[in-house]
Amino acid sequence: MKIRVATYNIHKGVSSIRAEPRVLALKQAIGMFDADVVFLQEVQGKHDLKAAKYGAEHLGHKHWPAAAQHEFFAGESRHLHAAYGMNAIYDHGHHGNALLSAFPIASQANRDVSDHAYEQRGILHCVLHTPHGPVHCYVVHLGLFESGRRRQTQALISAVQETAPNGEPVVIAGDFNDWRNTLSAELRNALGVREAFDEIGGNSALDDILRKLRRKASVTPARTFPAGLPFFRLDRIYVRGFKVETAEVMHGSLWAKLSDHAPIVASLTLA
Repeated sequence: MKIRVATYNIHKGVSSIRAEPRVLALKQAIGMFDADVVFLQEVQGKHDLKAAKYGAEHLGHKHWPAAAQHEFFAGESRHLHAAYGMNAIYDHGHHGNALLSAFPIASQANRDVSDHAYEQRGILHCVLHTPHGPVHCYVVHLGLFESGRRRQTQALISAVQETAPNGEPVVIAGDFNDWRNTLSAELRNALGVREAFDEIGGNSALDDILRKLRRKASVTPARTFPAGLPFFRLDRIYVRGFKVETAEVMHGSLWAKLSDHAPIVASLTLA
């Protein structure tokens, strides 16, 4: 079985500079992934202030749909199934992680892994019903502080060990905020996963130059932040039970206008 997956931090559906709505453009961009499964972070489930300002009467690219963003993205597309894990809650709305899937979602659960009250985080676990059996998907958005990320990584490891204990196919994707790449080895050792770029290497000219200078092929995730000129390695796709055929970061002016993160798209084959 071949499956194409993508991960994208969409910055709550607004531009990173003026916080103007980009929801319509994001829906079109997500369609460009041609992905069977899309892992999304910072998805706005509700925002009363944006809805009031850019509601149904507002025309053009600044329109704010009435539906939750994950429902809007899934509507009228190949992603007939969607799940949402609400993490951050405030007076005028809430946001969290979401999964869009061309396969039926057999079950879903959201695990709170918040490390403190000012940074609410979660792990959304969905089991997909595919023609070749279940596939476990975990949408991840870890915290900004390294000590918290380590604790959240332990919670992620426990979640996968509890819910996919017998070597079932697993895809873990999202914004790990792990710019120094301190968590990959821990995840590999505990869960037997590989990051999408472990086998094929990075895809930027800067990575190629650095590898030549070091005279060795260092295993590092791809650069995805900031989207306009990616330098930090924040976003990841980890897999178990799949072979990574291709993986790429979507670069260019289009993506720089949509979010502060660049998306990653990978083509997988069931091992």
